[in-house]
Amino acid sequence: MKHRQTVDRATCPTTVRRPGMRAFVLTGPGAYEVQELPAPVAGPGEVVVDVERVGVCGTDAEFFTGAMAYLHQGHSAYPMRPGHEWAGRVAAVGDGVDPAWLGRRVMGDTMLGCGACRRCLRGRQHVCEQRREVGIRGGRPGALAEQLAVPASSLHALPDSVDAVLGALVEPGGNALRAARAAAPAPGDRVLVLGPGTIGLLVAMFLRASGAEVHLMGTTESSLAFARSLGFEHVWTEDSVPDVPFDAAVDASNAASLPELALELVEPGGRLVYIGLAGEPSRIDTRTLVLKDVTATGVLSASPGLDATIRAYAAGSVDPRPLVAATVGLDEVGPVLAGERPAGSGPGPKIHVEP
Repeated sequence: MKHRQTVDRATCPTTVRRPGMRAFVLTGPGAYEVQELPAPVAGPGEVVVDVERVGVCGTDAEFFTGAMAYLHQGHSAYPMRPGHEWAGRVAAVGDGVDPAWLGRRVMGDTMLGCGACRRCLRGRQHVCEQRREVGIRGGRPGALAEQLAVPASSLHALPDSVDAVLGALVEPGGNALRAARAAAPAPGDRVLVLGPGTIGLLVAMFLRASGAEVHLMGTTESSLAFARSLGFEHVWTEDSVPDVPFDAAVDASNAASLPELALELVEPGGRLVYIGLAGEPSRIDTRTLVLKDVTATGVLSASPGLDATIRAYAAGSVDPRPLVAATVGLDEVGPVLAGERPAGSGPGPKIHVEP
């Protein structure tokens, strides 16, 4: 009989061997505990990862408040362990997994398709009807814990030049890269990004790296000032957006009114990308979409963009490190999800966790 393999501590000094681990668990809307749980075991086809960094996402905050749609659709339920933006090191492998993964630094795809349906077989596991999502959907525990078990098929190796900070930014970066690619800018094209949060700023970074003239629209002076500090000079509020042609527009906001505004502002023949999600339905007039001959694309997942994001970070063409405002421990995650900024935080929109 085969047995799972583990990393020798001499070759991976960060590995800790003990029967339990600490994990952050949401027990209900606004309710949470840091619990001592059994350490995960690598099942067939799985690995166990020592988690180094985790990003706190807006989706996690929606689970904290109870507003996340999956809770009401039956895809998710309390108690649950969130955390889907992560990086770590493989500490153990299960049956059927290449032992070469042992000790490798990795991040992982959030979307875990069934592997057998038409969508999965066409490489679209991120829209599989039966998919599970790490830390989000289908009861798959997330990375806000000292260790995490995931399928080896979901792993993406990180080169030495992509540290834990960057590794935990690959998942949001993959979403942003896909949005930037969907905007399809030619060098010199002018692209408007609505919403200078983590995703919007990452989209702007990838667009800038492609040679586009990037404009950002936001609401608060602090977010606009931070965007300027990153080198974006074309930064506007809604009432100050200049009357210039935008070849593409990306809605990375959570405002229900902005998808319509994006359609209004984009040039005829241009491209619209929708990656933000509002708390209530957004409406656009499809007659305008048709009469302007606009191409509109929705982006759900980072899955198809993860490898290209890792390459961009490794090459230094995009450096999202300034987005991380603070790094906290598991005991401080609850207040962060409740909207509190950790003491001494920088101006960026992203909070990281070191479990």
